Amino acid sequence: MSQFDAFRYDGKRVLVVGGATGMGAAAASLAVDAGAEVIVMDRAPVTLEGVQSISLDLAQQASIEAAVDEVDGVVHAVLSCAGVADGTPGIERINFVGHRHLIARAIATGKLGRGGAIGFISSAAGLGWEANLAELRELLALDDFDESAEWMVAHHKADYMNSKQAMCAYVASSAFELLKQGIRINAICPGPTETPLALANEEMWLGFGSDYRDEVGVGVSTPLEQAYPLLFLCSDAAAAISGITLVTDAGYLTSGTTESFPPATPVAQFLTGKLT
Repeated sequence: MSQFDAFRYDGKRVLVVGGATGMGAAAASLAVDAGAEVIVMDRAPVTLEGVQSISLDLAQQASIEAAVDEVDGVVHAVLSCAGVADGTPGIERINFVGHRHLIARAIATGKLGRGGAIGFISSAAGLGWEANLAELRELLALDDFDESAEWMVAHHKADYMNSKQAMCAYVASSAFELLKQGIRINAICPGPTETPLALANEEMWLGFGSDYRDEVGVGVSTPLEQAYPLLFLCSDAAAAISGITLVTDAGYLTSGTTESFPPATPVAQFLTGKLT
């Protein structure tokens, strides 16, 4: 045993929700390399060898509950990686309501308990949730699956940005109660990352911040580069960290906030809800 073992997952079971492609697939592969037994839930076929695959439709409550019930035994980390773009029917269920229900089900059935950790993949689009917290508290107070989804539609929050803001607000507001149960919860907010979803929306998603990346000499992130911090946040090495949304955008947001890269300043102010 060494102190560095806290970064590893030997003897642990990791559930990756949305682990068939993109950042989820990279996280599942990294968890395997870190010594974990990995379970992947997804609608798409899972091609990673050496993992258990369970079919899941996050838009359907019955599918979520059946998928969780299919897990045999406990899991030590849940990586909530699935997400869809604007224009997808049921986006509010897939990007937020379904993830939250899956976690609640896992805890209620004893699959996720003391010593566990939850890691979300949110987005830079989810920043600025603090400005909308008063309204988002109404959503977070709802336990019913359909009622939560209907609230998001009725309040014009059934879109990518608002679903990610709901996710970030959920992470921050649930950290206290979850930690009393011995469970940590965090999220990463990636900048542009080359995933199938991003490539399908390439001009908007991968073009974002290109002037900054050109000037500092970096490219868009790879899925593995985002999987690294996600796995860290759910490892024992991050025992002191809970309730945060970690921005993983190569410094774009902070460079805009501090005006060290002025072209990013209006974007940073908009994303953090500070644009006047």
